[in-house]
Amino acid sequence: MSARGPQDVQAFLDRYLPGTSVRILDQSTATAVEAAAAVGCPLGAIVKSLLFVADEDPRLVLVAGDRKADQRLLAALWGIPRKRIRIADPETVLRVTGYEVGGVPPVAHATPLEIWMDASLARYETLWAAAGARNALFPISFADLARITGGQVAEFTVEAAPGEPSGEAR
Repeated sequence: MSARGPQDVQAFLDRYLPGTSVRILDQSTATAVEAAAAVGCPLGAIVKSLLFVADEDPRLVLVAGDRKADQRLLAALWGIPRKRIRIADPETVLRVTGYEVGGVPPVAHATPLEIWMDASLARYETLWAAAGARNALFPISFADLARITGGQVAEFTVEAAPGEPSGEAR
């Protein structure tokens, strides 16, 4: 399967959030730190789209850039043992979402996904999410992100330790 890209995200946005444009940048936005630097926003305003596999069921978890998904909290939230949850490998991410790690958007996936949103993302007026490539982002409000993803908002993250990478590649 060939990877999807920013054009797929833009087509989705044109349909569900008219007036929102994907921005293609000259620098990498593959990590939350790079994305925040690229658009000049706080690290927490970056939306990391992380694919987890829980009981062989892929679920997309949207996490603030300055936080980490806590698998113990996800296990409690999903009602399954922690040992049956894992972060997806890059091949699974591409197969399930249609995008490569570092560019996975919260929308326009190759297959329908259950989506969970980190409640701490509501701290920011404007969020920035990956848009299908390692140098593409789009701005969005928390309310619009919840609306267009159908994401369930919950608390399942912990603060990343100072100096610690904020977690997984987006």
